[in-house]
Amino acid sequence: MSEPVVASKTPFPVEVKAGRQYFWCACGRSAKQPFCDGSHKGTGLEPVAIKAEEDKTLYFCGCKQTGKAPLCDGTHGKL
Repeated sequence: MSEPVVASKTPFPVEVKAGRQYFWCACGRSAKQPFCDGSHKGTGLEPVAIKAEEDKTLYFCGCKQTGKAPLCDGTHGKL
C-alpha cells in the first residue's frame, strides 16, 4: 500500500448540502481536491464517503494525515 501524498497543509472548506454524499480523496493524488477523481487506483488507498446531515461548511483534511477522516483535526500543524 502506498502512503498518502500531502495535497495541502491547510484544510479545504466546503459548503456541503444536506443529504448529499461526498467522497474525500484519501490518497492526495486527486486533481479535484479534496474530492476523489479516481487517481488512487493501484495505491491500495480508497476514498472516504461522508453524507452531509445539514447544509453547512465542513473542513476536509488536505494533508491526508488526520485521525478524523475525512475532516481536519489539525494534524497539518505538526507537518
